[in-house]
Amino acid sequence: MDIAAILIILVGVLITAGTVERKVDRVNRRTVRVERKLDLIIEHLGIETDTLGPGLDDVRALLRDGKKIPAIKAYREATGLGLKEAKDEVDRIESELR
Repeated sequence: MDIAAILIILVGVLITAGTVERKVDRVNRRTVRVERKLDLIIEHLGIETDTLGPGLDDVRALLRDGKKIPAIKAYREATGLGLKEAKDEVDRIESELR
């Protein structure tokens, strides 16, 4: 196989990987928006829930200790969200703790 064919295949793979990554990011952002809307509905109805769940209690503890960056990291590891989405959620959790 000559170099031109290898380069064409490599470019195709890179373009496909970039497209898939963008679609996954779009789905993650959409999921975060839906979760926020559900949280607003739950709040409006006055339903008491633990929004973090049992696996994320350490996020609250880190926030109470003033360790926001480690809290974001812990949230990302627990949920698999991206940096921006995790930061937004940790900011929301932090505002609930105040």
